[in-house]
Amino acid sequence: MSTTFTLDTATSRANPTPAPMKRLTVPAIQRRKVDGTTAEPLVMLTAYTARQAQLLDSHCDMLLVGDSLGQVIYGLPSTLPVTLDMMIAHGAAVVRGSYHSVVIVDMPFGSYEASPSAAFASASRVMAETGAAAVKLEGGRAMADTIAFLSQRGIPVMAHVGLTPQAVNALGGYGARGKSEEEHAKIMADARAVADAGAFAVVLEGVMEDLAIAITDSVAIPVIGIGASAHCDGQVLVTEDMLGMFDRVARFVKRYENIAETISGAAERYAGEVRSRAFPTQEQVYRPKK
Repeated sequence: MSTTFTLDTATSRANPTPAPMKRLTVPAIQRRKVDGTTAEPLVMLTAYTARQAQLLDSHCDMLLVGDSLGQVIYGLPSTLPVTLDMMIAHGAAVVRGSYHSVVIVDMPFGSYEASPSAAFASASRVMAETGAAAVKLEGGRAMADTIAFLSQRGIPVMAHVGLTPQAVNALGGYGARGKSEEEHAKIMADARAVADAGAFAVVLEGVMEDLAIAITDSVAIPVIGIGASAHCDGQVLVTEDMLGMFDRVARFVKRYENIAETISGAAERYAGEVRSRAFPTQEQVYRPKK
């Protein structure tokens, strides 16, 4: 079910004023999958700033404050250097900029793996300091106890299996997973384990399509694909990839715009007008009133 709202243009730069709208909830997301199927696929995009959240919110069911912000916002070589403080700062901004979507914040590398109690300490900070509805963490069977621990203590968890970027060093790269029978079975077991542990949904990244279909049909929770299959219960992309902000993108990305070209073109026109003294014009300067 798509929902739209309008913003008061006088205040939209900082504080969106929506038409009456009730924010979606984690249980509402779970209920979208009935008897193993989701009639209308769930829509999720990443968001890192309040303004970005304002623009995406009415079109999405979920906004993911992904640790991909390390590369997208900070120019880091991977997600590994991202800190909990970074995730909290951006998570709070996205919550402030949204009124409709369920906001989910990634748990960064090193903030949850040591033990369930360590994960709770990190996740409780995220929930309290951002106002987000849920956290997301990577890992399958190895994280099942942690997912159960958090879920039982009131912290909704979205899981993430298949290609897990935080484990890129162990995986040996970003290639598609599930090509061998052994890896196929492992990822299937991971998906079932996180579902049984209490995750409300699971992101399935970079896997062979037949595996994505099999997992979607075999777990009761929504499966959100990224480089998986249109058969999944929903899809997620990094917004900047979808908008064409970068020259290189993964195979599974579809570009819906070329925003990089638009920004570069606008900057070129601005630079030309500044150098020719065509900007500012009389409309952009202050003069005494007559």
